[in-house]
Amino acid sequence: MRPTVGHALVLVSTAALLATALAAAPAATAGPPPAAAPVPGTVPEAVGQLIAARDARRRGVDWADCPAGWGLAAPVRCGWVTVPVDYAEPFGDTVRLAVDRAPSTGTPAERQGALVYNPGGPGGSGLRFPLRATTGAALWTKTARAYDFVGFDPRGVGHSAPVSCQDPREFAAAPKPDPVPGGEADKQAGRQRVAAYAEGCLRRTGAAVLARMTTADTARDLDVVRAALGERRLTYLGVSYGSYLGAVYASLFPAHVRRMIVDSVVNPARDRVWYRNNLDQDIAFQSRWQDWEDWVARYDTAYHLGGTRAEVQANWERLRAAAKARPVGGVVGPAELLGYFQNAPYYDSAWTAVASVWSRYRAGDTKALVDAAGPRPADTAGNTAAENGNAVYTEVECNDAQWPTSWPQWDRDSTALAAEFPFLTWSNAWLNLPCATWPVPQGTPVDVRSRRGLPAVLIVQSTDDAATPYGGALELHRRLAGSRLVTERDAGSHGVTGLVNPCVNSRVDDYLLTGALDGHDVVCGPHAAPAPAP
Repeated sequence: MRPTVGHALVLVSTAALLATALAAAPAATAGPPPAAAPVPGTVPEAVGQLIAARDARRRGVDWADCPAGWGLAAPVRCGWVTVPVDYAEPFGDTVRLAVDRAPSTGTPAERQGALVYNPGGPGGSGLRFPLRATTGAALWTKTARAYDFVGFDPRGVGHSAPVSCQDPREFAAAPKPDPVPGGEADKQAGRQRVAAYAEGCLRRTGAAVLARMTTADTARDLDVVRAALGERRLTYLGVSYGSYLGAVYASLFPAHVRRMIVDSVVNPARDRVWYRNNLDQDIAFQSRWQDWEDWVARYDTAYHLGGTRAEVQANWERLRAAAKARPVGGVVGPAELLGYFQNAPYYDSAWTAVASVWSRYRAGDTKALVDAAGPRPADTAGNTAAENGNAVYTEVECNDAQWPTSWPQWDRDSTALAAEFPFLTWSNAWLNLPCATWPVPQGTPVDVRSRRGLPAVLIVQSTDDAATPYGGALELHRRLAGSRLVTERDAGSHGVTGLVNPCVNSRVDDYLLTGALDGHDVVCGPHAAPAPAP
């Protein structure tokens, strides 16, 4: 803890800096947002963030053609925004964040500013978001006329000083051990692997950067990006983990929000971030997996995988057991199968593809399954990106909150859940177990709730989402006064704003274009169910 005199000096600096920023800022949209009630975080971090945002507003973004190899053709342009590694040390080490932008397609009179996007993760890159404007994606045509579409790689992700926990070749190697332990020896071996992975995060990322891989610091970065774009207030769309990033941003910078949509919502309750959220996922994935099995059974004449849920499940268990005994093509075991098949409970758009690959394999096409679920050793860039995404996920979630350190608790909880919800439980446990032996101090989640200055937030959620169960949306709705919840009933695809559902799409457009919200929460019917592939 810093001495009291240090806090007093910093408080004086905060007032002086704020006064300087207000006096120096132009009166147009590039000016600073109005002051709001005190927000969570230490005083040094608040001062550091103010300094970084002031500097970013002064410098702006030097837009240029995107680097070759990024896959971002004109009119998308790229640039960089510099942020402190540690906001309590604003003149210390920095990170350059990669940002990109597609200019609004409408007239100057139609343009409202920038729409900034985060796709989730933690660990997802937002750099492909502007392509929704340049490719004429039908769902986004109206919004693209009003907004520049802006994406960015959060700290540690992709082109923004990427972090790592493991050699990408080792990360991509297959087959991996079966995530479902066969006994105590398997559990002990698993514990050793994940402890080594946690140490790898410290060794490969470095202690100083590792300790600042948090949602709160990413939210501070997001505010610096806002300032660099010249936006007085932020217009934001966040999906999945991006919903939690948005909720934390709204709590830290309530008066900096112009409009915010959060889609497929992480439960922000401090006692659920992140350990219990992942236990909730195990239950929800089982339910959505069974929805997919029902769908596959309904189209048994197309896929020949079983005429009932029970028959499909029995065939899944046989496939899994066979792959454990003899990995398909030498590289696809139970872990690889789960890595591919879990796309089905995640996204309706994957239902036909996963069913088709499995059906082709049962008909004798081994290559179809190996190509879909197996490793790609020659794909150096893809394997590096996958390892990076996993590293960011681990580092942010492990840093954000206190995790149980008792292996008996993890073992007890996972064993009990797996008895009833076996599809994802043990895989999810091993994914998150590095947090039990985390090598840097863990934090306390931001207290997400409304504070003075926060406008109405639009929350969009499907009832049967596996990755972010519906209870998370209800909890965030309860915490954000004046928010509106649009529910897609009897549906479970992750990322509702990207689906064709006029009941949802029209409300997203209305909110972004005019700020209009219904006077009450809305329940929409489901989007169209997938049809079997020819």
